[in-house]
Amino acid sequence: MKKSIALVALAFGVTSAFAQDLTSKKGEPILPEAGDWSIGIEATPFLDYAGNFFGKTNKNNAPTWNFLNGNNVIVGKYFIDANKAVRGGLRLGFNSNTERQMVADRAAASNTTVTFPSADLMKENEWKSSNNGIGLTGGIEMRKGKTRLQGFYGGEVGIFFGSSKDVFTYGNGLVASGTSQVAVSNDDAFTGANNIEAAPPIQGVVGSARATERKNGSTFIFGLRGFVGAEYFVLPKISIGAEFGWGIGFTSRGKETTTWESIGASSGATSNTVGTTTIEGSKKGSSFGLDTDNINNLWSPSAALRMNFHF
Repeated sequence: MKKSIALVALAFGVTSAFAQDLTSKKGEPILPEAGDWSIGIEATPFLDYAGNFFGKTNKNNAPTWNFLNGNNVIVGKYFIDANKAVRGGLRLGFNSNTERQMVADRAAASNTTVTFPSADLMKENEWKSSNNGIGLTGGIEMRKGKTRLQGFYGGEVGIFFGSSKDVFTYGNGLVASGTSQVAVSNDDAFTGANNIEAAPPIQGVVGSARATERKNGSTFIFGLRGFVGAEYFVLPKISIGAEFGWGIGFTSRGKETTTWESIGASSGATSNTVGTTTIEGSKKGSSFGLDTDNINNLWSPSAALRMNFHF
């Protein structure tokens, strides 16, 4: 009887020791330690892949690394110690695109007869589009738990700024009068650019107008939030978790402005001239929210499963 009790006690002791041993068979620590870094991605593609694999789905696409939020901010942590981490996020995006197209030299076409095998005289139009997005977040995370299951809470602040612009350069300069008059033409239109306006809201314009520059309105976002969540370490330094957040968010969107050039006559003028004008769009706005992340989702995906890699 005593031997049986001793064996049960020994088994219980070994099991308890194993349960509290937070190292792998190779001696690797399961939980993050002071000085560790971490990067987070969306866990859903990996879980879907595993579920479809064991469920024998006919088509099972390989998982991909996805950002944790719609603002495409790369998020990570630095562990000050086992119970405290600094959280941060960064996005720096600068993109530009140039599209060119050849159009007839309209000034030459009115005065020059081109015969075979000579080629028509051409000029080049150019459309440059650019956009940028800059996002920064920072915060403190406090952690609690002595097993693979870890809870955490804290706060963070974030800002985001984005803008875009289009610049149009035309090979055919406008000429208001004379034998070589050059007017705005649909030949200068770029697909999808909306750079030719057939009936522009510009006083005194004769015919159409064409855009030379368009600023599409900037976006500014500010957010301040608290969060609480939990994660489970399925492998050494690899965890799956989720969090909820609550806080304030402010978004401001600027007006679009477009500079147009056209041929027209000012009030009282006896002849047409080439002129430019800048017109503001009719829409701009702002929004403010104090709510959970489901309503005020600026930086973190509320209740979305995330996978964290620590190293």
